[in-house]
Amino acid sequence: MKHTYVIVCMALCSLSMAAQQSNRESYRITKNMTIYSDVMRQLDMNYVDTLDYEMLTETAINQMLRRIDPYTMYIPKREDDNLRMMTTGKYGGIGAIIMQRDSAVYIAEPYEGMPAQLNDVLAGDKILEVDGMKCSKKTTKEVSDRLRGKPGTTVHLVLEREGEAKPIVREIERKEIHLPAVSYAKAMENKTGYVLFSEFTAGSAQDFLIAVDKMVKQDGIDRLIIDLRSNGGGIIDEALQLVSYFVDKGTEVVSTKGKIASSCRSYTTSTSPLYRDMPLVVLVDGNSASAAEIVSGGLQDLGRAKLIGQRTFGKGLVQSVRPIAYDGHVKITTAYYYLPSGRCIQAIDYNKARKDGKAEKDTTGGVLPDIVLTDSQKVDISYTLYAKNMLFDYSVRYHREHATVASPEEFELTDEEIEQFIQFLDEKKFSYETETSKYYEDMLRMARHEDIDTTLLQELEAIKARLKPSYRDAIMRNLDEVKQALGAEIMERYYFQKGRIAFLLRYDKELKRAKEEIGDW
Repeated sequence: MKHTYVIVCMALCSLSMAAQQSNRESYRITKNMTIYSDVMRQLDMNYVDTLDYEMLTETAINQMLRRIDPYTMYIPKREDDNLRMMTTGKYGGIGAIIMQRDSAVYIAEPYEGMPAQLNDVLAGDKILEVDGMKCSKKTTKEVSDRLRGKPGTTVHLVLEREGEAKPIVREIERKEIHLPAVSYAKAMENKTGYVLFSEFTAGSAQDFLIAVDKMVKQDGIDRLIIDLRSNGGGIIDEALQLVSYFVDKGTEVVSTKGKIASSCRSYTTSTSPLYRDMPLVVLVDGNSASAAEIVSGGLQDLGRAKLIGQRTFGKGLVQSVRPIAYDGHVKITTAYYYLPSGRCIQAIDYNKARKDGKAEKDTTGGVLPDIVLTDSQKVDISYTLYAKNMLFDYSVRYHREHATVASPEEFELTDEEIEQFIQFLDEKKFSYETETSKYYEDMLRMARHEDIDTTLLQELEAIKARLKPSYRDAIMRNLDEVKQALGAEIMERYYFQKGRIAFLLRYDKELKRAKEEIGDW
């Protein structure tokens, strides 16, 4: 009896402590909400000008959430399209990427088979008007918001195109735009299939299965390379479904641990595998994150795949979308996820960052590949040509002057065409400066103000002239890299995104290593 009494007392104490904790939390929330309300009330009564309270509240919410982590965010009702895009990969619009240059907005890439491309909208077209709105000095977001809309409605575009004397007018019916999760799939030599999987949106695992199944039936592949490089993740259930194609039913792929019970669960496969014994190699890099890390890390932990590339990003945070007042939503980090081996791949401790302001990456975070290949891309003139849009601009002109070109598997720029490209740079008054020459100029500027020997200063000045780069010489020193970068842009003008991918895969060293490894399976 006494023993029972002690247990009851302990239980009551625990309940009392829990209630006190709950009351303290409730008080803290009420206190801070009251402070915020009073500040707004004082502003309303006393501030000299009229204020936009909706804007102030949204700014306050966004700044608060940024202090928590980069993935917890407020989504007001007007951004429903963006929410739908995040979760489904779908939106209503014309199907084109736009970009801002100087004070104008341009078409960067029309998607193949989408309304923009089907209505002869081309990469490089300057957008002058959208439904009567002048686009000069508008941001890409402002123009994008105007381009998007309910499928079936019409948008009126006025475009300017190089080589055309008059503006081009297009009336385009918006459609539901669905960005494919499988960006590229192809059967390669030695019965090896390749799938470039870009994002985990609703239905993406099924799209992956369709691509693999097609290669199995039509091409007889019996091994597979899954490319998750630059895959930023998405829906955890899609990651689970993809892994289920390759492991036994009932296998734990990932588990989550959070504050509330519903955030703590184990995710196991619920279907029998279709390709249980198919050899797998997964390509990853520093931009493979979230659901991409669940798939790659899960397959690695379960002994089902060999990973090749660089350590992944290390995003082990789970987000859930919750509805809030006035039809808005908030995307909240609710848990950490853990791979079958028990490792949590989260690389940044945002709790520590909130306390001391440091968001340092844990060098052991992320998923470490079985075969680590150093990212050997050097900073050469190709980067500057890309950053200054010279590759893009020349590819637009090339497309206008050449009706057809060879396929991405065969296309090769000639030396004569490279010379024409250099002449194009001359025409555009392209300026090229290396980071080394910039830093050297800073050093010289300081040397001139310090007590440096005159003779030494003259010698340093002489070296400066030798460091001034010639873009012609730089192109010739890096000819292979320039040909690849320029060739990829040109292929995109003719064959869209798939053409770019197919062309670049010819030079992909990591894919080459993956083929070697899977061939020895």
